[in-house]
Amino acid sequence: MEINQEKLVEVLKTIQYPPKNSDIVTLGMIKDLKVEENKITLSVVFDSFNNPHEKAIKEEVVRKFKEAFGDDIEVHVRAIGKVNVDKVKNLKNAGQVVNQSLLKNVKHIITVSSGKGGVGKSTVSVNLAIALAKTGASVGLLDADMYGPSVPRMLDLEGARPLGRKVNGKDMIAPIERFGVQVISIGFFVKKEDAIIWRGSMVTNALKQLITDVDWGELDYLIIDAPPGTGDVQLTIAQYLKGSKGIVVTTPQEVALNDVRRAVNMFRAKGVEIPVLGVIENMSWFECEEVKGKKYYIFGKGGGRKLSDEVNIPLLGEIPILEEIMEDGDKGLPTALDDDTPQGKAFNKLAENVINELKKYE
Repeated sequence: MEINQEKLVEVLKTIQYPPKNSDIVTLGMIKDLKVEENKITLSVVFDSFNNPHEKAIKEEVVRKFKEAFGDDIEVHVRAIGKVNVDKVKNLKNAGQVVNQSLLKNVKHIITVSSGKGGVGKSTVSVNLAIALAKTGASVGLLDADMYGPSVPRMLDLEGARPLGRKVNGKDMIAPIERFGVQVISIGFFVKKEDAIIWRGSMVTNALKQLITDVDWGELDYLIIDAPPGTGDVQLTIAQYLKGSKGIVVTTPQEVALNDVRRAVNMFRAKGVEIPVLGVIENMSWFECEEVKGKKYYIFGKGGGRKLSDEVNIPLLGEIPILEEIMEDGDKGLPTALDDDTPQGKAFNKLAENVINELKKYE
């Protein structure tokens, strides 16, 4: 049977939301409804977090679709709670001072930065977080790229909305867990197609809220995916997260290295003074499947090593150019999940090197 949007909506109209005595389509509770071959995905928006009807509605959606289209149909239903969405958007009352004690249970805070965009900083951040989690560590990932959040896409969390919970009487945002990593992103609170047009003060206040209003719990590592450049976000992290460490991402060519030098100098500047764990060279080489073992250095060779020697920081890893890394990110299945691939092994080695560098500060 051919499945289309019209037929999906017809099925969903048969599902009632008891508190409003109407169906979930008429109430506008359905979002991001998609069908691809035998896979149906959608989000159901509830008017509160931890809604008592959430489980029953999700189960009924799955049951109704399978009844209509067969048991072999794959159904993925996300529940979205409206709590805290407006809170994060409303920056007028954002706290001006971050209470450091809120992160007292985070052992290591690592800011992943770059001097310029397009070097794969978010790809590195996501895969590093997953590789660290695979060691058995508790890991958080904060997507602090306020103008271009890409972490939700890379983790197949577009359209997801965090729920909330009470912590010591205070309303807190609960991170979304994905692949063993606790994740929060400004992308969870805005539509993916919306331009985020904020001045610097709004950006920094939003970042503070994503730090202080999120119940991170106990973490071994909090990875912060910072925006490119040397601006407000980096300065805010330095000012309010004392004891954090930095990592810089580059590609081998000289134009990228120039910008990364600025990022290193920013971390080391007076008033910032964040120790730099090392540099990661992304897009290091390409290896053709037809000629195993032969590496092609498309963007130049040894740039990361050169920078490492020049500014006296370790070279933490070299990540090859592989189509699979891009494809896995687009599919929301980060490449570090697979230990048996060259890219998976590269990120596992990167995590190992980061852990070893952090031991020098313990």
